[in-house]
Amino acid sequence: MNFLRGVIAGQAAGPQPTGADTIQKLCDRVASSTLLEDRRDAVRALKSLSKKYRLEVGTQAMDHLINILQTDRSDSEILGYALDTLYNIICNDEEEEQDESEDAVTPLPVSGKHKNVSAPDENAQKQADDLGVQFTDQFIQEPEHVTLILSLLEEFDFHVRWPGVKLLTALLKNQCTQVQGVILVSPMGVSRLMDLLADSREVIRNDGLLLLQQLTKSNAAIQKIVAFESAFERLLDIITEEGSSDGGIVVEDCLLLLLNLLRNNSSNQKFFKEGTYIQKMKPWFEVGDDNSGWSAQKVTNLHLMLQLVRVMVSPVNSPGETASCQKSMYQCGLLQQLCTILMATGVPADILTETINTVSEVIRGSQVNQDYFASVNAPSNPPRPAIVVLLMSMVNERQPFVLRCAVLYCFQCFLYKNQKGQGEIVATLLPSTIDANSISAGQLLCGGLFSADSLSNWCAAVALAHALQDNLTQKEQLLRVQLATSLGKPPVSLLQQCTNILSQGSKVQTRVGLLMLLCTWISNCPIAVTHFLHNQENVPFLTAQISENLGEDERLVQGLCALLLGICIYYNDNSLENYTKDKLKQLIEKRIGKENFVEKLCFITKHELYSRAAQKPQPVFPSPEQMLFDHEFTKLVKELEGVITKAVNKSNEEEKKEEEVKKTIEQHDNIVTQYKELIREQDSQIKELREQLGSMSSQSEQTQATLTQQLSQIQQHKDQYNLLKLKLGKENQSPSNGQGDGSQVNGLQTEELTQLREEVEELHKQQTLLQTQLGDKDALINSLKSEAAQTAEGSAGGSENTELLQELEALRSQVQAQSSEINQLQTERQELVRRAEAASSDTVPSSDSSVDTDKMAELESRVAALTTETERLKGETKGLSESRADLEQQLASATSTVAILQTEKEKLQTDVQESKKEQDDLLMLLADQDQKIHSLKQRLKGLGETVEDEDDLDARDDDDEDEEED
Repeated sequence: MNFLRGVIAGQAAGPQPTGADTIQKLCDRVASSTLLEDRRDAVRALKSLSKKYRLEVGTQAMDHLINILQTDRSDSEILGYALDTLYNIICNDEEEEQDESEDAVTPLPVSGKHKNVSAPDENAQKQADDLGVQFTDQFIQEPEHVTLILSLLEEFDFHVRWPGVKLLTALLKNQCTQVQGVILVSPMGVSRLMDLLADSREVIRNDGLLLLQQLTKSNAAIQKIVAFESAFERLLDIITEEGSSDGGIVVEDCLLLLLNLLRNNSSNQKFFKEGTYIQKMKPWFEVGDDNSGWSAQKVTNLHLMLQLVRVMVSPVNSPGETASCQKSMYQCGLLQQLCTILMATGVPADILTETINTVSEVIRGSQVNQDYFASVNAPSNPPRPAIVVLLMSMVNERQPFVLRCAVLYCFQCFLYKNQKGQGEIVATLLPSTIDANSISAGQLLCGGLFSADSLSNWCAAVALAHALQDNLTQKEQLLRVQLATSLGKPPVSLLQQCTNILSQGSKVQTRVGLLMLLCTWISNCPIAVTHFLHNQENVPFLTAQISENLGEDERLVQGLCALLLGICIYYNDNSLENYTKDKLKQLIEKRIGKENFVEKLCFITKHELYSRAAQKPQPVFPSPEQMLFDHEFTKLVKELEGVITKAVNKSNEEEKKEEEVKKTIEQHDNIVTQYKELIREQDSQIKELREQLGSMSSQSEQTQATLTQQLSQIQQHKDQYNLLKLKLGKENQSPSNGQGDGSQVNGLQTEELTQLREEVEELHKQQTLLQTQLGDKDALINSLKSEAAQTAEGSAGGSENTELLQELEALRSQVQAQSSEINQLQTERQELVRRAEAASSDTVPSSDSSVDTDKMAELESRVAALTTETERLKGETKGLSESRADLEQQLASATSTVAILQTEKEKLQTDVQESKKEQDDLLMLLADQDQKIHSLKQRLKGLGETVEDEDDLDARDDDDEDEEED
């Protein structure tokens, strides 16, 4: 340490060392010292020299400083000195020299920068900037160095974290793109930087805001990551904590960071809207009328807040997202709050101008917002609409230029895609609605249109043109406007007055505005073209203007005159004999020349101010003299330039051919329209048939499910029958069991007969359900039959279709007959069941067994006959199917109906067959059961038991009933 003091203080024994020598010795000490204190003192000395000897320290000490950051992580003090030194050699900002009182030694006399020292000239500053960029490039040659700084930011120690934040900010300022790339690929790199906003030390949090500003510049990927790291929530909380618009520079930094995150980033804008952060912006604009409350910082903050609102509703955004944000701003009351500022007193001019621009974009293209803005009144006596108050400022030449431009933009946005608002503006000019006691928007526009101020002329003409944009009705209505020029003279139309002012040779700005108004007015409006041509002086004036060889300033006027004359040709309906399309083209060819006319027309798009106006809707001009083009008018020029050029160059024969082609196309379109209507009708019919098919399919599925259930039950009956047969067989093999066995068999038989009776009743219910479904299908067949008959009336094969329907009717009758027979079989089956129940009372009528057997045989024969009849019906059905295939070729319109009928018929036959199978199985089961009952009775008789006849049982039942009645 004494050695260092001697070298620095400069002893008389040796020469004074230079700064480079001292820095070299310090660097050697940093590299070679084994004691931490010696390295710390050397780094602190380098820090004190780093501002004056920036080049020397940066060149010789950077590697040593980086090594200190890597090896001495345990000592926060030396880390802080190293980070501060690196910041001093990399940073290009002019700052006051930091207090070095903590240094024990002042090695060399350093001429610090003080407030009274003049700033360096531009060359010195440029050299300093270049030096900072060079050292930044040297530092980030190894991406691990940036990652090292990121890791040091995790240290909570103030002397490490704060200089680390400043150093990383300086790196981003000098080489933003490269450092952004390193941070983006670094694991948790952005998250570490977002943690700075949660630091309880305000200086670190505030410098963290500056760091994030540099980090998020022009990098959409980092912007998205920062947004999804809860940046919106944290920033809005900080703004609220700092006092919103009344806050200090921290609020400004937060707003700048929000603008970085949202501008030109649709993903973040959508996230901001869906996170309901728009609603949290409303309290920002709650300002009073106190003039003393507008400090410079408040003006800056509110200006940035308004810009933030404009970012969300900018016309360059996607229309869907813009409309959604506009809706949210209206629903949460933000638009109402902005209109309050708009009508408040004491608002600074720049804030008022930016508020007007913000309100303009919030209402642009939104019908709800435009309607609300139309209802806003200024707090005056009497109250006046806000639109009128704003127009008064626009046509007032004493108002600031930027304010007048903002009002014009607001009026344009109010009328954008707002036919209702356009009608209200034009209505204030019509004779029937003029109120002499009040000032209307129409009166202000007319006053500005014909005032002595050329800027007012231009603004009023453009505003009135926007009231006619894409609105044929209002173009025709404006033709009714009459103006009183002076006492004693008849009134003239507004259209005529505009042409009169043009012919008087006013200023270029005034004439350009009037020509834009006339072009917008008569374009796509043949009636307005006729009114314009009706004045005999208009066409000669235009041809004279175009044909003359005027100066550079007049070329734009000549181009607009050519455009106006071209519109008169293109939208001419040839109602005036003297100014038909052909005569106007002949006039151009003789007086002007086609090539000269097209050349003058092209002057418009070649003008330098034309491309500037075409970029964005907002009228932004550096000076009033450069206000010549309107954004919407540039669209009209782009649309009409080509068609007018073609219309002027076309011959009469080509026009006739085009008209013929147009007529042919119209006829073709009419034919196509007819076919489209026919296709729509057929589609509706197909849809109805598909619905019917779907309902029938569902019915078929239900029937199939029912049949499946019945098959399952029949299988159960078969299983039970086999089981009973097996048990009876075992009993027959052991007859010596005596009376006890007979009782057991009789009890078992009674239980099984009871179960059989329940199952027979269930089958009876299912049979009734099938009968009901059969009736429904009969009704459906009748309706389909009537439809098929109506369809077949207009076809050649109507007789064959009628025969098919008659055969189907005959089949239906046969199905009904079979249904009645099935009912009769059901009745007889119930009788057999009743007898089986009677047999369960331990007595069997032996005399009736032969009768039952005869009946069973008769039933079997009848079932066989029904089976034969069903087979015959199947054959007939097959023949009907073949005949239907022939009819389908002749009756195309009835094909689907016949197919449906055939399907229903086959389904009904299937139902009949399944019912017959069920009846056969039941009859077989009952026959077997009756036979077993008969054998059991014989066995009982053989065993000596008394068995009563069926008649005795009936008589006994009758006696019991008589006794109960007594």
